[in-house]
Amino acid sequence: MRNVSARTKRRVYLRYGIRRHHSGQYEIDHLIPLELGGSNSIKNLFPEAARLRPGFHQKDRLENRLHAEVCDGTMGLRSASHQIAVNWLRAYRREFG
Repeated sequence: MRNVSARTKRRVYLRYGIRRHHSGQYEIDHLIPLELGGSNSIKNLFPEAARLRPGFHQKDRLENRLHAEVCDGTMGLRSASHQIAVNWLRAYRREFG
């Protein structure tokens, strides 16, 4: 279950050196999404920019695709979580071009 408190989000921003930001500029995201075995640990959280492409909207799309592949048996959970943790941009480009 996604449960990241405002306090934890502030800690994540500070951990990445972000002292100020505008609403909607970032999303505190899970490196390994919950549906692929990730956790709400601060070690699995990072501020993801909205305007970069690919950004958090595209990462969400990748997470949904990998989750579907795990559920339909075309990919193992370990492989999906590894791909997204090691280099989600490469995984995104492989899946969507």
